[in-house]
Formats: sequence, C-alpha cells, structure tokens
Amino acid sequence: MSSKKPPVKVAMIGLGWWGKKMTAVLQKAPDEIDIICAAEPSPAGAEFAAANGLVCYPDDRGALAHPGVEAVILATPHSLHAEQIERTVAAGKHVFCEKPLSHTRRGAEAAVNACRARNLVLGMGHERRWEPPVAEMLQAARSGKLGRLLQVEANFSHDKFLALNADNWRLNAAEAPVAGMTATGIHLTDLSTALFGPARDVRVSCENLGSDFPQGDTMSAHIRFKSGGTAYISATLVTPFVSRFAVFGSKGWIDIRDKAHVESPAGWVVTSAETGSPITVKEVAPAEPVRDNLVAFARAVRGDAPYPVTGEELVNNIAILEAIIASAAQDGAVVAV
Repeated sequence: MSSKKPPVKVAMIGLGWWGKKMTAVLQKAPDEIDIICAAEPSPAGAEFAAANGLVCYPDDRGALAHPGVEAVILATPHSLHAEQIERTVAAGKHVFCEKPLSHTRRGAEAAVNACRARNLVLGMGHERRWEPPVAEMLQAARSGKLGRLLQVEANFSHDKFLALNADNWRLNAAEAPVAGMTATGIHLTDLSTALFGPARDVRVSCENLGSDFPQGDTMSAHIRFKSGGTAYISATLVTPFVSRFAVFGSKGWIDIRDKAHVESPAGWVVTSAETGSPITVKEVAPAEPVRDNLVAFARAVRGDAPYPVTGEELVNNIAILEAIIASAAQDGAVVAV
C-alpha cells in the first residue's frame, strides 16, 4: 500500500489576475494541492471557475462550507484579509494569503496569533523567496559567506497597472497605498527583514510623476535596521518591468536581476563577487516560484516540513509597511517602526 499523502484540498478565494495565475500553476502540482472550489463575485471569475471545473461561490463563506476543504488561498483585496482570515481560522482551515497580510502590525499579529493558537499553517505570497538565486542568496547570507551584512539595494517596478480601469481596487489608495509598495515593494521589504531582522525606522518619498494614480506612481524608501545595516528600495508603477535585488556584505555581494515578471518567469542574471575574487556573472534557468511557495505551504499543512516564512518575519515586514505608509503621509518624515 502506498504511503504517499493525499493532496491538500483547497478553496481558491478570488479569481482575478493573480487568482487565475495561482490556479494555472497549481494545475502543474496535482499531487500536492487540489483546488476543489472557488469563490468570486464577478461573472468573469465565475466563468473562469466553470471553465476549470470548479464549483464557484459568491463569497468565502460558501467556499469554507464546501465539503472536504482543508485550506483556503486568499487572492483578494487587502482590506478583506482580516475578516476572511478570521472566518477561515474559526472554521479550522489553514490559510495562504496573498501579500500584504495587513496594513498594520496589529493586524499582522492578530492573523499570526490566531493561526498559531489553532495550530494552523499561515502561508504568504512571498514567492520571491522561492526564486532559486534568491534562495541561494539567503543561504549565503545566513551562512556568513558574505560576512557582515551592510546594505540592500532593490527595485521591483512595472507598468502593468497603466492598463487597468480606474475603478480597479489596485488603483484605490486605501487598498494599495504608496505607489507600488503593496504590489511589489512588499517583496523587497520581506527579503530585507529576512536578512536584517526588525527595522528601526523608515523614510519615504512618494510622488505622482507619470500618471494620475491616486496612490502615486513613484516611491522609494530608506530603511534602517535595529541590528545595523540599511535597505534602499523602490517600486514604481509607470516604468517598464525591472526587478533587481542586491545585498552587500563585508566579504562579498550578490546582485540578482529578473529577466521577466514572475507571472511568466524567464530566468535570472546573477552578478557577484567575494573578497579577493573577480566579479562573476551567471544565468539561472527559469523556475516557477509561485507554485513552489504554494507547494511548501501544502507540505507544511501535511506536517512534512515547517513553512519557512515565520510568523515573526511576517509581522516584522508589515511593521515596515505600516511605517512606510505613515512616512508617505507625512511628506517623508522619519517614522520609527
């Protein structure tokens, strides 16, 4: 008799752009996750569900009651996360939530503590950690190979939102404040806090230079960490795609550049150097980090391995986001985290 564990049965909550992306990648991991139903109020989402053989409910309440559901994947507007996580935890289901988890430290702590109290796995849409060169960079930093970590420089920008209708929730300043921060910058702060730990303070510039987006379109943030070290990140909504993450240490540095958006991965170019050695450049083949993150979540649900993004890291990242929002609202004032 086979000892292989069955796939985790999940409900996909939200079938917009990213919910459809996750549905597509999970079709390539049927042994790990089985999407058995969905929730989406829009007719287009319901049509997508039907085309993919999924029962579709108008909201998460119906999906939570669907027979066999063990976990939910939330691909919904940010303002819905708190109540959806609360209902999911009350139903005893595991949660994978798209970023950001919350706009406030208090909200992040509530989600983390609720899942922890019920021994439920809380996964997060920080797929960048599963990009092969990023995973290698994190390991190099943690092993001491780079020496004392000094600084991060990172940019994750694109112009995809220029094609959105003005009423799209991603162009709502309350839902997605500070230019590209909640769309892309949140990944950069996640990696930065994974490297440096809790932040000390932030200072932000947010301007509207190339659009009429209500949240602005061009932002940069300077972050200082309690452990020492800094991060400079930028996240623009009106420039062609660019994604770069570089970390500098006393014994070496690594610069990672994506060839394409994670929606359609095309690989990476990694430039690095160590003390006493020449600069090297290598290409890394495409991978599917969105799928691999979800698979890690499923394996944590099955008890095969802990989910590698800790609750403390989730809270630390949202604490930075909260301070970034506050600094932008105060015309770039330095805000303690």
